[in-house]
Amino acid sequence: MKLRIQLWVICLAAALLPGQPAAADSPYAVDASWSLADGLPQGSVITIAQTHDGYLWLGTLNGLVRFDGNSVTKFNVNNTPALSDNVVNFLFEDSRSNLWVGTANGRLCAIQGGEIKQFNAGLPGGKIVFADEDKTGTIWFYVSTGNYTSAGSFISFKDGQLDLHPASYPAQLFYRIFNLRLPGKNGVVWQLQNGRVQTLRRQTLEKDQETPWHYEMVPREVQLSDGSSVQFLGDANVTAACEDRDGNLVVGTHDSGVYWFDAAGGYSHISTDKGFSQNIVLSLYCDREGNLWAGTDGDGLERISKKTFTVTEENTPNSPVSIAESIAEDATGGVWTAFDRRGLSYTLTNSTTNFRIGSFTNASTVFVDNRQQVWAGTRNEGLFRLEAGDFQPVKDVQPLGQQIFALFQSRDGTLWVGGQNGLASFDGQAWKIFSSADGLPPCAIRAFAEDVNSNLWIGSDSAGVFVLRDGKMLPTNAPVKDISCLLADRDGVLWAGTSGHGLARFAQGQWTAYSSRNGLLGDDIGYLIEDDFTNLWLGSYEGLMRVESKSLADFVDDPTNKISCRTFLTSECSVGAQPAAIRTRDGRLLFPTIAGLISVNPADLRPNTNPPPVIIESVLVDGVPRKSSPLSSLWPEAIVMQPENEQLEIHFTALNFSAPKGAQFGAQFKYQLEGRDKKTTDVGHERVAHFSRLASGSYLFRVTACNEDGYWNDTGATITVIVEPPFWRKPWFMAVSVLIFLGVLAGTIYLISTARLRRQLRLAQQKELIERERARIARDLHDQLGANLTQITLLGEMAETDKEVPAEIEQHAQQICVTARETTRSLDEIVWAVNPSNDTLESLTNYACKYAQDYFAMAGVSYRAELPPGLPPTPILPEVRHNIFLAFKEAVNNVVKHAHATEARVKLQVEPDRFILSVADNGRGLGDLSQKQLRNGLKNMRRRLADVHGEFEITPGIGGGTVVTLTVPVKNQ
Repeated sequence: MKLRIQLWVICLAAALLPGQPAAADSPYAVDASWSLADGLPQGSVITIAQTHDGYLWLGTLNGLVRFDGNSVTKFNVNNTPALSDNVVNFLFEDSRSNLWVGTANGRLCAIQGGEIKQFNAGLPGGKIVFADEDKTGTIWFYVSTGNYTSAGSFISFKDGQLDLHPASYPAQLFYRIFNLRLPGKNGVVWQLQNGRVQTLRRQTLEKDQETPWHYEMVPREVQLSDGSSVQFLGDANVTAACEDRDGNLVVGTHDSGVYWFDAAGGYSHISTDKGFSQNIVLSLYCDREGNLWAGTDGDGLERISKKTFTVTEENTPNSPVSIAESIAEDATGGVWTAFDRRGLSYTLTNSTTNFRIGSFTNASTVFVDNRQQVWAGTRNEGLFRLEAGDFQPVKDVQPLGQQIFALFQSRDGTLWVGGQNGLASFDGQAWKIFSSADGLPPCAIRAFAEDVNSNLWIGSDSAGVFVLRDGKMLPTNAPVKDISCLLADRDGVLWAGTSGHGLARFAQGQWTAYSSRNGLLGDDIGYLIEDDFTNLWLGSYEGLMRVESKSLADFVDDPTNKISCRTFLTSECSVGAQPAAIRTRDGRLLFPTIAGLISVNPADLRPNTNPPPVIIESVLVDGVPRKSSPLSSLWPEAIVMQPENEQLEIHFTALNFSAPKGAQFGAQFKYQLEGRDKKTTDVGHERVAHFSRLASGSYLFRVTACNEDGYWNDTGATITVIVEPPFWRKPWFMAVSVLIFLGVLAGTIYLISTARLRRQLRLAQQKELIERERARIARDLHDQLGANLTQITLLGEMAETDKEVPAEIEQHAQQICVTARETTRSLDEIVWAVNPSNDTLESLTNYACKYAQDYFAMAGVSYRAELPPGLPPTPILPEVRHNIFLAFKEAVNNVVKHAHATEARVKLQVEPDRFILSVADNGRGLGDLSQKQLRNGLKNMRRRLADVHGEFEITPGIGGGTVVTLTVPVKNQ
């Protein structure tokens, strides 16, 4: 790509040689400076640029600096290794918000999104002195070799690629181009060449060009504001240039400071005699608020602004120290000024006359009454009055002491004098000295004020405020005692300044106190005055303040509000005299300070209506920074804190470059942690917020700021803070917990339901067992007792029938006896089976063995029982006990009835989960038994064992006979 630019050289300024006219009183002044003591890494500020986010960036011999108007952040090869060199001599921001940084080693890098990207391949070496971006987005850099006779090079950057374009024109054209700002006002671009100021005008790209740049030089002379014309002559050592907001050129030089041109061709010269630290200027930049920044060669950064306050030098005697104490104006507009240790001066138009008072020149206060008499108080010689061109002592007020602090005249023409020993008044004829008899305690009187109702308010240095009403001296309940000044404003409000406790307001019978905690610059108030714009001006040791009366009134309704206090002068104001500050007939305000008499027209004070950009600079969690790159002002969507994190610290700033230097004079801040705080927190000038032990949840931190004139950036800056809950409050854990809870609940319900069902089943089973037992008992009673009783009945009837036959009666009687015994035995078995106390293995064993013993004895069978010693108390269910006994009974009966045995043996074996009951005999054995005979009995025994989940077994004996084994489980009994 080839570029054609035609250079129209219009010489707008001379070579800045001596003798060129400049304004006698420059409208610009150096109002602040930053040096190594303020945090700069080095004093030579070589280049300056302002990025899109509002920061000022400075290039020095010892690194790169980011500046917010209050404090600096330093970047060097140690804390930012991607920076190729500490000597930063070029800065330029392109349309994509990338900050290009050129260093002394010929390297070029770009800060993109907080990261530094190096572009070193193909660079020719040398200093980058020029950069511009054309309409296609291509960025052009001019690299100077540093040699006046050698041509430099152009480097183009597009689509991430650097291309080298050797220059094919004399090197003189760009040899001394510094800080070119494109475009200027009305399309004009300023250029410095060979110490001369020129302009460039752009022209459309032509494809047939052979070189990227072409130039023509047309010298012209400059018409200056005084009518003369000057041409460029020689080298004026121009080192830097920029435009101001109005399109005017500002030039920095190597040896004579700064020249600020105006539209008429004149200029203002700012150099060491105007407060500049030195005359060697390396860089210039005009920020978006209209402030001019000048980088010097070793003395740091200077801010140059348009003057709003001027030092009235004519009112200051020729002395290196001119501490103004008191000011008064006469009817002709002449101004009287009392200077500490230097007497009085009177200025009318451009003429100044100095006066000596008494033996010394220690004037403390001066006053012109309505008869145009001039009065002067001193520190150690009392009161004086001007008579016949000389100041004469007033001996009538000697009781007041040698120190006179306050002079005042009420509307009735009475002159009031306050001194170290009290109060005096003069009605034009005679003096009156007030004493304790008049209601005034012994104290020094410092101030007077008269309200709209003609009440005279008197301020003392230790007894507070008194009011003289209807000829009576009355004390007040003022919350402050050390009164230094009083003011009754046009609205009838009384203001009281103190020597250490701030400001007090008395309105509608109520006192309100204000201090530095509420937004005042300081608590020592030396004087008070109101302007025509409802503002209250306060002079203090810390400087001159302007406070909106509305802001002070709003504080009465809501003491949590901060006072809107604007600081204009940081030089110390004078204290201890009345009158002090005055409003002149032409509308100016005059303030006494230790730097002399300061003058300002409040109508000329234009407020800074630009709300300051607010930026969150750093976030620390438990002292650990959370930002990946301090070079970027961008933040991630959210800062995530873990449950164990305890401390959150958020640092923020406001880019406010017009405020007086110092953290206590700049932007004021409010913040709110939405989600925790219901109201905003007003932290004044504090630039950090601390939070401890935040509960889990999502928060939005919002910080807003106002500039020095109270214009708020209500949008501010925000950042989301997420505090992770502990693991027991995380969704997955809560979900698992809910599932576990539901599972436990379901399990509990299941267990309870199952237990209930089991209880119901057991009850049903018990009921069923009871019913079955009742049925069994009924069956047994029917089968055994009923049959036996029926048999007895039949035998009885037969005996009655055969009563005539004795032998039959005897037989029937014997049968009745046998049947009765069987019935008794059956009844005994039924009762034993029903009795629950017998539901044990021991009871079953004892009853079965007794039955076998009785039965075998009656049958003549030898019997032996083998039982284990100490039977365990194993419970046996009634049904089991009944079925086992019946099966055992059947086995015993078979030994006698079918085996025809002569010997029998009953054996019990007890195991942990079962017991085995066996009956063995020496009878005929199984082979000799008829299957038909055994069929029903064996079937019944198997059925009964199966009903109780037991096992029935009949086997031959080892020595003959038969063994019947009953195996019964006891685990679930």
